[in-house]
Amino acid sequence: MIGPIIMVLFLVVVIPVGFLMSTSIAAALIGHLLKTNSEAEHADSELLAVSD
Repeated sequence: MIGPIIMVLFLVVVIPVGFLMSTSIAAALIGHLLKTNSEAEHADSELLAVSD
């Protein structure tokens, strides 16, 4: 009886939490890469000083 309980707990808790954590890490990485890329491409723009 303990096997099905562990399996249900794994499917309901561990997999969704792991998926949400991995997507948040991916979103942070993509955001950082896009920010550094835009700052490098538009280094002489006066709008960068306004956004900081």
